[in-house]
Amino acid sequence: NVIASIHIKEGRLSEFIDIFKSNMPRVIEEDGCIEYVPTVDVPSGLPRQKLDKNVVTVIEKWGSLENLQAHLSVPHMVAYQEKVKDLVENVSLKILGEA
Repeated sequence: NVIASIHIKEGRLSEFIDIFKSNMPRVIEEDGCIEYVPTVDVPSGLPRQKLDKNVVTVIEKWGSLENLQAHLSVPHMVAYQEKVKDLVENVSLKILGEA
């Protein structure tokens, strides 16, 4: 499982999401892609929730670590990275396994 937190520059969220979603069909067709979903914070009123209107959290599931590694270098991901480079402040990844 992968949790990618993508911090978007102020006022650029909509543009980023459009580019991200246009790339999704190619990602979903990749070997080993089980799930690939962009999400944004939704206010819930829960006291521990930390909202950030400039973060897209991508929930990913891959069949193997090798599938994930291959995903990062396929041509459509290289093109996607180029398209969003001026929209993104930073990205952090969590690669997770069952406890």
